Amino acid sequence: MNSVYQINKGINQSIEFKGLKAQYIWYLGGGVVALMIVFAVMYIIGLPTFLCVGIILGAGAFLVMKIYRMSNKYGEHGMMKAFARKQIPKLIKSRSRKIFYPRLKKGSEVK
Repeated sequence: MNSVYQINKGINQSIEFKGLKAQYIWYLGGGVVALMIVFAVMYIIGLPTFLCVGIILGAGAFLVMKIYRMSNKYGEHGMMKAFARKQIPKLIKSRSRKIFYPRLKKGSEVK
């Protein structure tokens, strides 16, 4: 007997929509909303409609290509790891050796 329900085989997998993984879906959605706001502002200002549409289509194509490229390059957690890696200092400068010597209390000696 055939079942009407499909089995979800993606348990514990990250969300994926047409190749976009995890947080990149939200980035693309936010970018589309921002482009709609920019279009509305340009239209209200009085720019010609075809100019507005052309600018938004160009910016939208760039946005989609950039988001897909980041999704393919970094994956689900890779971008956070890349940002964390950039926060690590290249070198640590120490102007004295005092921090490497143990602090002695009064009356105690180094053995």
